[in-house]
Amino acid sequence: MTSPRLSRLEAAWVVARRDFVAVLFSRAFLFFLIGPLFPVLVGGLAGSIGGQVSRDAAAIEVGLAMSASDNEAMIAAAQRLTPLMRGAAPAMRAVPEAAETANFDARAFMEQRRGNYAAIVTGTLDAPKVIGTGGQIRRWQGAVELIAAEARAPTPIAVPEVTAEVVASSAASDRASRVRTAQAAQMVMFLLTMLLAGMVLSNLAEEKGNKIIEILAAAIPMDAVFMGKLFAMLGVSFVGIAVWGALGWGFWSVASDAIVTVTRTDFANLPGPATGWPAFLALAIVYFAMAYLLLGSLFLTIGALANTVREVQTLSMPVTMLQLMVFFLAAATLTDAGSGLELLAVAFPLSSPFAMLARAAIEPELWVHAGALAWQALWVGLLVKGGSVLFRKRVLKSGGAGRTRRRWLRRRKAAGGAL
Repeated sequence: MTSPRLSRLEAAWVVARRDFVAVLFSRAFLFFLIGPLFPVLVGGLAGSIGGQVSRDAAAIEVGLAMSASDNEAMIAAAQRLTPLMRGAAPAMRAVPEAAETANFDARAFMEQRRGNYAAIVTGTLDAPKVIGTGGQIRRWQGAVELIAAEARAPTPIAVPEVTAEVVASSAASDRASRVRTAQAAQMVMFLLTMLLAGMVLSNLAEEKGNKIIEILAAAIPMDAVFMGKLFAMLGVSFVGIAVWGALGWGFWSVASDAIVTVTRTDFANLPGPATGWPAFLALAIVYFAMAYLLLGSLFLTIGALANTVREVQTLSMPVTMLQLMVFFLAAATLTDAGSGLELLAVAFPLSSPFAMLARAAIEPELWVHAGALAWQALWVGLLVKGGSVLFRKRVLKSGGAGRTRRRWLRRRKAAGGAL
């Protein structure tokens, strides 16, 4: 005789399908998809404007307060050396106030914050003097000395031509590029996890208010309810990522040059990870799912125990701060593979997906990821089970009462009493 009660797997599938369809075809989900696009647009505009303002406000000119002939010689020498110094030569310009004042005081001029000069050069070609802040003097003193030597030389300085031989890569450059890839992957996964895991918070809180959760708890195991809701929100998250990814790909195809200019990053030529792009992207998807399930199980428990939306927001703050701290822990161990701190980040469940994703970018070994994923999946199961037990005991008040009732019934049957 077959039992009419669903198995845990079947019950979790029913709950996941129900929640997935309900969220996906709701009007609120459309606004959820559109919502993050506005901060990205505003951030891009702000970054572009801020970068332009920063470039315009940067003090890169060195003023010249020497004699007219010395000023002309310094400017001509700087123009000759600029192509050779590869950006290390400052832009030099004569200070108009120095020509108009007989006894020009460059120190007082700088202290009065007049002009937009990084430093001012006075004196003569044989004895130039740089006036400015300590940092600007250290930055430009050597360049000024070299330009002054070129300016006073009877003939231009003969600079030997360097023959260059380019290699495709080196151990240092490969590791540095992989570290950058690991940092970018960790940041993207953290932002997506924090953005999307918040959907789980209010899920059970809403169903507690309309008594749906009591019907589900009476029909199927509570841990199956938790697992189904968790995987439903994970499926919704993948839909959102797919939509945002498609939009990003379309935007990149029509405005790649503008994106590279604003972000100063060529995303089409990112440094390759140690495991190769196909394996790395597959691991990134799996580790995102694990990070989402781990954090979502905590959020689901918080939403189940809270009675109001205000309580949900209050209780979620410690978990959010904890997740921020574990992200910093994983990010701090990028260059210390095998150290005690890095092993701690790998072993701690909440930071493990981030630390292992970084390791996939830096180290080529793949076998370690199988053990890490099994460890993370174990903790997902433990957190879901713990959350469901807390929900039964604290909210449904049926943790030990149900077992006591069943033991009492068994004793009555054994004693032959009437039920």
